[in-house]
Amino acid sequence: MTDSIALRRITSHHAHIYYDPATTRPVAERLREQIGERFPVQLGRWHDVLVGPHTSAMYQVAFAVETFATFVPWLMLNRQGLSVLVHPNTGRPRDDHLVHGLWLGPALPIRGEVLGELDDGPDPISPVVPNTRPTLAP
Repeated sequence: MTDSIALRRITSHHAHIYYDPATTRPVAERLREQIGERFPVQLGRWHDVLVGPHTSAMYQVAFAVETFATFVPWLMLNRQGLSVLVHPNTGRPRDDHLVHGLWLGPALPIRGEVLGELDDGPDPISPVVPNTRPTLAP
């Protein structure tokens, strides 16, 4: 039997928005623009080639714990057919992606073998500093 994980271990969240560079990148671009117009999030770089544990092109949206309640339901209804992985950041990347994550749309394979057990590597999760200035309500 495992102990329950305290919610205070969640320091932030990521949404990985997946797309096909040849066919659905314009859809992903529109969605990214809508996110930036509505939410105080940190929009990550475009990755048209595979990176880390991801088996499809994607970009990451980092957001604070307090943004979850408005952003994730909006994303559920407005993801425009794209697959999205939403996961917490608890300091345990493998569990965050493979055990605690939730999928919006079809789930895609994640390469868990490239994820560490603990965030003790060179790039631990940094605090979310929004790089968007929302102008519209969610």
